[in-house]
Amino acid sequence: MCRPEWPNSIVLLLCLCYNTRKMSRRTCWICKPCRDESQRLPSNITLEEVLQWAQSFEKLMATKYGPVVYAAYLKMEHSDENIKFWMACETYKKIVSRWSRISRAKKLYKIYIRPQSPREINIDSSTRETIIRNIQEPTQTCFEEAQKIVYMHMERDSYPRFLKSEMYQNLLKTIQPNNS
Repeated sequence: MCRPEWPNSIVLLLCLCYNTRKMSRRTCWICKPCRDESQRLPSNITLEEVLQWAQSFEKLMATKYGPVVYAAYLKMEHSDENIKFWMACETYKKIVSRWSRISRAKKLYKIYIRPQSPREINIDSSTRETIIRNIQEPTQTCFEEAQKIVYMHMERDSYPRFLKSEMYQNLLKTIQPNNS
């Protein structure tokens, strides 16, 4: 499994959060890079960026590391299907090849849209039915309405919890200038 390029302050913070939940380092996929000091990436996340995340969900999602940290938080909460779908849609919109788009649309449907799918997202039946019709000849925007709904769910539900979370609060403490 390929891990994102996270600065080591995020990796250490995530390890701390996982370990406070009584998860062993042996089973924690995030802790693996912490075992070998030489594998850590240089820390380049800034206090300014982390503080921006609290200004709005839009700012969190527009920064370099915000979506990565937010996704890790959602994974810890066992509710990462929305962010994964949202990110998959961002990638999907960039697909130029018609055949690749058809293949990816079917995959997105199978994973996130189909009732009882492994990571079914919470969308209304009319949006689901529209997607079912549209994936026969998928366009770059056929998941747009579902993506907006998922974004709204994240913004209203999990984003406020993220800002109050131990993970976010510890990250703020970790990168404060006087803690360096």
